[in-house]
Amino acid sequence: MRDYLLNKMKKFIVIALLSGAFLTSCGEYNKVIKYADYEYKYEAAKSYFGKGQYTKAATLLEELVTILKGTANAEESLYMLAMAYYNQGDYITASHYFANYYTTYPRGTFAELARFHSGKALFLDTPEPRLDQSSTYKAIQELQMFMEYFPDSKRKTEAQLMIFNLQDKLVMKDYLSAKLYYDLGTYTGNASMTTDRRINGNNYLACITTAENALKDYPYTTMREEISILLLRAKYELGVESVLEKKEERMREAIDEYYAFKNEFPESKYMKEVERIYKDASKYVKELNE
Repeated sequence: MRDYLLNKMKKFIVIALLSGAFLTSCGEYNKVIKYADYEYKYEAAKSYFGKGQYTKAATLLEELVTILKGTANAEESLYMLAMAYYNQGDYITASHYFANYYTTYPRGTFAELARFHSGKALFLDTPEPRLDQSSTYKAIQELQMFMEYFPDSKRKTEAQLMIFNLQDKLVMKDYLSAKLYYDLGTYTGNASMTTDRRINGNNYLACITTAENALKDYPYTTMREEISILLLRAKYELGVESVLEKKEERMREAIDEYYAFKNEFPESKYMKEVERIYKDASKYVKELNE
């Protein structure tokens, strides 16, 4: 037993010395790639990782994670591969390997870190609000799962803040969409197939629907006032542009929205505009009933 331990120790020392020699010489990386001893390659990958040479570490680990399955280094190699991509800024690949880790080792040594960094990697990769937000929804889901699995984690607060940030991004996208509808206003379409008259319409209904959904889905958003004033404007403009038989009903809806806005934001910077909308909408209603 003693001889066996001595031989193992000698082998480890040889690997360490070889690693030091290879990793400091010219052309070191090509020698490591061609080396047949996987224990040596693994130590080299760890050395590259420790020095911040993540591309080299990842290349070696891509080969090793399959070979090392079932060994004592399997967990660490897979987690280290994910972190190598994470530290390079390749967040999509990193998240893939983090997910691979916590799926393969749900109770592994790095399970908490893998779930956290999988969500954070997706968070860091999300696009600006005007673009498609599919990855934002995925990031929120991943971070929520992290908190569900590790409710007492010291990283819970950071995860929650990331979720709030991502939700604000979704709110901003809804706001930008609603504002675009509002800015487009009325339009004249092509002639009807059954008549020669052109079809008139407006985008205010789309603005209203988008704004109302945003307020419903994200009731605590910091953009609530901006969305609410846009909603009030759209309801008023919809009333103005409505045909006579719908005008009174829609002006009354605008007045209801006025009261809701005033109650929620009594000190709003938009209060002068809000009062003007109320005055004009009330005037319309009064004239229609005379």
